[in-house]
Amino acid sequence: MAKINDYYQKKQLMEKLAAELDQLEKDQALKSELDFEKDVRALMKKYDKSPKHVLQVLAAIDPSVAGAKGDTSTGTRAKRPMKTYKNPHTGEVVKTRGGNHKTLNEWREKHGKEAVQSWQQD
Repeated sequence: MAKINDYYQKKQLMEKLAAELDQLEKDQALKSELDFEKDVRALMKKYDKSPKHVLQVLAAIDPSVAGAKGDTSTGTRAKRPMKTYKNPHTGEVVKTRGGNHKTLNEWREKHGKEAVQSWQQD
């Protein structure tokens, strides 16, 4: 009996989805978007261009498009700037992108946070 219940549940779900799809197909905004998509695809085919090429063109026109890559985005943020610290007592140089560096922490314990911060190079 489990199979028959599953069958009727799926049939009801199909009917519900068919009704929702029918409603969407009547929506003028969707029709307009689908027409636009069709036209864009036709242009891409005419000029033998990929979606990547189209995004490059759009990014050249409007740089804000470059940040809205969608699924091509890697999800990583920009790297922190490299900071260089030089200990005037020893001449030792430390380059780091973060503040939690072993040597910097040792210097901070020994000389104080403000002193070590003043050792930062430009």
